[in-house]
Amino acid sequence: MHRNPWRSPGAVISVVILVLALAAAVVPQLFTSLDPASGTFAPLLEPNPENWFGTDSVGRDLYARVVHGARQSLSGAVIAVLVGLIVGTLIGLLAGTQRGWVDTVLMRLVDVLLSIPSLLLSLSVIILLGFGTMNAAIAVGVTSVATFARLARSQVLTVAGSDFVEAAYGSGGTRVQVLLRHVLPNSLTPVLALAALQFGSALLQLATLGFLGYGAPPPTPEWGLLIADSRDYIATSWWLTILPGVVIIAVVLAANHLSQIIRKDS
Repeated sequence: MHRNPWRSPGAVISVVILVLALAAAVVPQLFTSLDPASGTFAPLLEPNPENWFGTDSVGRDLYARVVHGARQSLSGAVIAVLVGLIVGTLIGLLAGTQRGWVDTVLMRLVDVLLSIPSLLLSLSVIILLGFGTMNAAIAVGVTSVATFARLARSQVLTVAGSDFVEAAYGSGGTRVQVLLRHVLPNSLTPVLALAALQFGSALLQLATLGFLGYGAPPPTPEWGLLIADSRDYIATSWWLTILPGVVIIAVVLAANHLSQIIRKDS
């Protein structure tokens, strides 16, 4: 009997983690009433019943900062995925349907993007756009455009040669109608699975940019910035880097696991 992968323990845990993370991003007050920017406690307190993640070097509750930082980090990851998904899918759709010189030019552009290391490309875009969470998210999204374009093109080429597409043309469907009603919807499932996978990758890239100082400015609570601010205390106050890092890893692994389920289930 085929077992529904969505009912496996791993899938359930992944969904719970992502739901909690999204809830923290939308309504952080559900999880903590503390001000993430106010240093109301003694500095460098170890995790305790009042301060679950301890406090940082200026007495701010680390748990509150992680919770409120979810909005910056997750919204940035969503924007990055949307940029890559929309732009990359449009490029792949255009290349796969137009063929000829259009396909050649677009795919050579994609090859150029794929040849540039993602971190270097994102840093180059940030230099052009400026610092900040939104610009960092756009920069990360640009790095995934080529991947989405390649996958979308391959799917479009596969679906376009199917019998039902030929039948749609034979029944009088125009090029645009067949493209929108048959080719595009039947090409999206693998692309959406890639989007789920890219969410975790985008979150890691944004955390990296935040760690390097290219994301949200201090004292904004952002997951990568939290780790950057605490790197000088890693030898004496382990919780400042370990606990935010665990949260990032948990969310990334959950998103990656769900993307694998989507791909197998498609």
